[in-house]
Amino acid sequence: MNGHPANGLIIAAPASGSGKTVVTLGLLRHLARTGVAVASAKAGPDYIDPAFHAAATGRPCFNLDPWAMRSGTRAAVVARASDGADLMVCEGVMGLLDGATASEGSTADLASEGGWPVMLVIDARAQAASAAAVLRGFAGHRADVTIAGVIYNRVGSGRHAEVLRSASEAALPDIPVLGCLPRTDGLELPERHLGLVQAVEHPALETFLDRAADLIGAHVDVSALRGLARSWHGRGDPTSPPVPPLGQRIAVAEDAAFAFRYPLTLNGWRDAGAEIMPFSPMADEAPATDADAIYLPGGYPELHAGRLAANTRFLAGLRDAPVRGAAVFGECGGYMVLGKGLVDADGTRHVMAGLLDLETSFAERGLHLGYRRATVAADGPLGAAGTRYCGHEFHYARVIAEGPGQPLFTCANAAGESMGATGLVSGRVMGSFIHLIDRDEPG
Repeated sequence: MNGHPANGLIIAAPASGSGKTVVTLGLLRHLARTGVAVASAKAGPDYIDPAFHAAATGRPCFNLDPWAMRSGTRAAVVARASDGADLMVCEGVMGLLDGATASEGSTADLASEGGWPVMLVIDARAQAASAAAVLRGFAGHRADVTIAGVIYNRVGSGRHAEVLRSASEAALPDIPVLGCLPRTDGLELPERHLGLVQAVEHPALETFLDRAADLIGAHVDVSALRGLARSWHGRGDPTSPPVPPLGQRIAVAEDAAFAFRYPLTLNGWRDAGAEIMPFSPMADEAPATDADAIYLPGGYPELHAGRLAANTRFLAGLRDAPVRGAAVFGECGGYMVLGKGLVDADGTRHVMAGLLDLETSFAERGLHLGYRRATVAADGPLGAAGTRYCGHEFHYARVIAEGPGQPLFTCANAAGESMGATGLVSGRVMGSFIHLIDRDEPG
């Protein structure tokens, strides 16, 4: 790395649904196609938006988590992600001030720590001059966060745009209106139960990205926006990778059913000298027989349960791995596949690997969502008993049966309230619904 991270900025909004993802993607694609080496990050525990970012820029997108990462990990992410870039754009999560709790883990916290300015995207479809009051409220709410510019979205007409600009300039002359984006059909991203449909499944992704870029190019002062970017001044050096390597040769499931993996985790394993060996369960590929560890990340196995259950080479290779001494680790969707059976939304039960005493169902869904502090319950590949992690849980699966057996973690929520034991361990096989993000160290 060159040692000089690119200047950066944050695209945030007063609330979810304001259009910040489409604005971010349009900006990223516009910059990339005009010759700017642009890097990106996504605030919070998100797997789906980063894949869209990567499609827009041609570079990997990294998560920057204001709650679940050590400060040194965040600094390392900025340095790695922006290496060789002219500009780094970070998309916020939820509303600017929303986080793990009422007082921590927000996009605003990230802006404060790193000193990156915020470009606020305000949905103006149901207001005109009143939008200036929204802008004023956010601009003055925290002295340690700089609202450096505003983009009004879903603007109804030229007259609407004039009112927005006039009201904003009168109330807050030091915050430029960088653009007024007209209401545009066809720029909605399809969704499913865990958020957006994955980038690899979008039916016309390149057309969508180019249309979003055209919108930004025509209606946003991109040159002025670039000039507002500032250097990251967060400090700290991580003393260990976010998650220790599970082995020296790690087979990693990678396809539409197992897409929820953090690049930072895999890079940490590579940096520690481990070899990553991708395989596709959907293509009925077995993990490499010389792999000493297997990682099944989360994803959407419930949408492909019938196909996975019929993929005999994949399941046989997975079942053989612990017999020859390999460690097997599953997170969320991967955890469900390690279980005995998975009931899909139609009520059909599909036989899974049977390596853990677990039955799950999507026939009657229930939301499980939130940050978790997880403590390893017994010595194993994730560390000695007592090793602590920060992670996130987000799924709709209902647990029909879990155990009996050794739990993988004891955990608490973001507020520190105990949630008891979670996950399972059976010999060299382990898993839970928690997506691990980084080590959790006191202080």
